[in-house]
Amino acid sequence: MNPTQETRDKIAVALLAWFQRHKRDLPWRGATPYGVWVSEIMLQQTQVVTVIPFYLRFMERFPTVTALAEASIEEVLTYWAGLGYYARARNLHRAAQRVAEEFGGVVPSDPVDIESLPGIGRYTAGAILSIAYSVPRPIVDANVIRVLSRVFGITGDPKSSVNQDTLWGLAEQLVPKVNPGDFNQGLMELGALVCEPVEPRCDTCPLLTFCVAGHSPDPTALPEIPPRKTAVSVTHVSVLIRNEKGELLLTQRPLHGLWGGLWEFPRVILRVGETPQEAGLRAGREVAGYEISLSKQIAKIKHSVTHHRITLYGFLASPLDISPLEHPHRVLWILPSELDRYALSAPQVLLRNAIQMLLVEEKQGTVQPILDFMPQD
Repeated sequence: MNPTQETRDKIAVALLAWFQRHKRDLPWRGATPYGVWVSEIMLQQTQVVTVIPFYLRFMERFPTVTALAEASIEEVLTYWAGLGYYARARNLHRAAQRVAEEFGGVVPSDPVDIESLPGIGRYTAGAILSIAYSVPRPIVDANVIRVLSRVFGITGDPKSSVNQDTLWGLAEQLVPKVNPGDFNQGLMELGALVCEPVEPRCDTCPLLTFCVAGHSPDPTALPEIPPRKTAVSVTHVSVLIRNEKGELLLTQRPLHGLWGGLWEFPRVILRVGETPQEAGLRAGREVAGYEISLSKQIAKIKHSVTHHRITLYGFLASPLDISPLEHPHRVLWILPSELDRYALSAPQVLLRNAIQMLLVEEKQGTVQPILDFMPQD
């Protein structure tokens, strides 16, 4: 698929003019290369409105590559907690250390160098290079896929290897040598504000003249996204183990996998034929390293992550022996007032809220039997 040079020029002119008039005022507009990099990592699989407060707080604490490189991964994860997809934070931290060591703390402008960094693939490299350094490199994200698929009438699964080649080829042909960063941001902004998935506002689109889908009976027929995987329901059980000093026990997850490197109240996945209470006792023994007794259920939480729908039970518990078994995980005893210092996953944050509310109610003598947290999926 090869649009003519005239068509490419007209698309660039129309999109750049539209972007200058309609672009949102976002905190990473006009940022340093490092600021652009952080924003692009945060924006992967996360909506802009969600990212903004995290970005501002993160950049205030880690204003430079060097500041991020010198921080501990635990602190980085604390400032990332709530954004999800924590491998992004771990890769960003590792990449910052490499930039500090190998590139003098300056985000590289060479495509080979920047793509060698952890967590930076073809899209992220293209975004950083075009936006921060005005290098004419293409980008293809979900918004760009939607815009290009509709404008050029691309049928079939956009994630297939054939269509990915087509989309990247088009993006490479379209990105201009002048203002490539604004052009790429314009494509993404157009997908976010006008070329929406369900209700595209074709009448306001600067590319309607060129758009195949915009002149069809149903513009939303493209791109042809395959049905999502059916969500899998799974039950987790956490125990909030409290000792005689009133301290609570946290365990740290391994750096790899789901919620890698985050802290949590000892947690297991419910086995077939196992009750939540039995799983809670197992969590104390296998994760925390203590034989425990359960006193009460304090929370039941619903949470969705990737294609899993999680039900998380939280039980208050006490250790039966002050001498622990062998700890299979890193554990800490901390005061409830210190909980906010540790990076927890979203469902574990709700457990933290539940125990904090319980402590207040215990002090006031108004304890509720169960605190039920069921946020929207």
